[in-house]
Amino acid sequence: MANTPQSKKRARQNDRRAAINKARRSRIRTFLRNVEEAIASGDQEKAKSALQAAQPELMRGVSKGIVHKNTASRKISRLSSRVKALA
Repeated sequence: MANTPQSKKRARQNDRRAAINKARRSRIRTFLRNVEEAIASGDQEKAKSALQAAQPELMRGVSKGIVHKNTASRKISRLSSRVKALA
């Protein structure tokens, strides 16, 4: 349990950051799910536009420290190859 004023403030900051990070992670997952659903439906145009919307969101997650750079690159690469395969 936090006793000193500094540790109490740290606990408050951690709670606030955790909530922000959770919201960002959830938002990224939503964008990725939209791409997955578009791929599953077989509509290449819809999948392509969903992927273009998801890419900056994923990279924003990288810059904010939510997702590792290589993880984001891997996800984008795999999704783009699946979208390309729809043609």
